[in-house]
Amino acid sequence: MAVPNPMLPSMTTALLARRERLALCDLALALGEDAPTLCGDWTAKQLVVHLLLREYDPVAAAGLVLPPLARITDLQMARKSRKDFGVLVEQLRRRGLTVYSLRPVDKVLNTLEYFVHHEDLRRAQPGWEPRNLAGADEDLIWSSLKVAGRGLVRPAGVPVRIRRTDADKTATLRRGSDPVVLSGLPSELALHLFGRQAQTRGLSADGPPDRVAQLWSADLGI
Repeated sequence: MAVPNPMLPSMTTALLARRERLALCDLALALGEDAPTLCGDWTAKQLVVHLLLREYDPVAAAGLVLPPLARITDLQMARKSRKDFGVLVEQLRRRGLTVYSLRPVDKVLNTLEYFVHHEDLRRAQPGWEPRNLAGADEDLIWSSLKVAGRGLVRPAGVPVRIRRTDADKTATLRRGSDPVVLSGLPSELALHLFGRQAQTRGLSADGPPDRVAQLWSADLGI
């Protein structure tokens, strides 16, 4: 099936994180639980389960980055995955009363999380095209990336600056002389820095060739 390529409105009362959550849920139902994603071998159902554990069971979710908790994560993922896919998606859509339901927390912690995971589902399907996000949404992604990006580029081990090509603004993510300057739209920069390098569009990198190569090949993300 064709992957939706919507133009998001520039003026809306809903945060980008909220809109991306709803769009992810709609697409997951349309594609089905076995649809592939860009998250390794995770299916759409496993992606939804991950997002639910992140909000309702942070100890289990932490196992993705903390090896001592990995077994708990695996057990909880398996347990949750036995539930009906439609029920899981609607639970994610409703967004229960957790710390993430607070608007400031939603904005800070969910903007990049839901944008990237929505694209994980979109860009794993044949025929996908980049979306044309509103300028206000690109601004929000840029603001989030200036903070989160500092940790995301650490595995590259080289100085990195990012430059947004739609507004000619720059930000330093890792200090040092002769940095690599990674340029593109904030949305595409975010996907690259979260480790989706092969599925990004319109990015360029300038700097010492060896450092550029190191950044391109690095296992970025969390």
